[in-house]
Amino acid sequence: MKSKPLILITNDDGVSAAGINELAECLKTLGELVIFAPDGPRSGMSGAITSLIPISYSLLEKKEGMTVYSCTGTPVDCVKLAVNDILDRAPDLLVSGINHGGNMSVCVHYSGTLGATVEGCILGIPSLGISMTDYTDGASFEDCCILGRSLVQHLLEEKPPKGTYLNLNVPNLRQVKGLRVCRQADGRFINEYMRSENACGVPVYWLTGSLYSKPHPENDTSALDAGYASLVPCKIDVTDYGYMEELKRMMETITIKI
Repeated sequence: MKSKPLILITNDDGVSAAGINELAECLKTLGELVIFAPDGPRSGMSGAITSLIPISYSLLEKKEGMTVYSCTGTPVDCVKLAVNDILDRAPDLLVSGINHGGNMSVCVHYSGTLGATVEGCILGIPSLGISMTDYTDGASFEDCCILGRSLVQHLLEEKPPKGTYLNLNVPNLRQVKGLRVCRQADGRFINEYMRSENACGVPVYWLTGSLYSKPHPENDTSALDAGYASLVPCKIDVTDYGYMEELKRMMETITIKI
């Protein structure tokens, strides 16, 4: 099997989620698959790691071309543990998803799906996150699989630049119009909490809200709204190089006492 590419698959919806199993099914002919995913939902974990308690994993299934593990940790824990201690060689590719729900715009900063993708990129593994912009039961992952498989084939042949990972979002439509390479939308969540009370009358708050983003012909949310899948190349290095030069000039005029 070492002659085949090794593809590490994870997610934040849990190892038994429909999305990750559909993804594995559509990628199984492209390489040796190792699924190493959380034992339950871990949405919104972003880059969270487990540091105060130990984590563990279990082997769920092993057959020709595919091994499936369940882990008690976060999506990032799964990537770290798999790469550092479980796999006998470095993955040729990491794919996180298919997430049941979109991860466009600023969602990249909250998403466990993208948290795992970022970790793969940090470890030097070409990494792709795949999400479908639909939360309903029974939603079809067919277009996600078609586009995801095509991108995986490309990434196995041509790696993205060091420090860059890819974020694919696919609308759940009867017919997706195509794929657009986009920029991340400038957005934020609004009306983020719903107030309620517990049995003692104490106020409690449920996380809710909706994503608002500024319309722009080249951003991911506009592409999705128009019926296209969006593909955004994202970077690990978050340095604002333009402002860094301006900041250097500003600091030259300021005396700082230490």
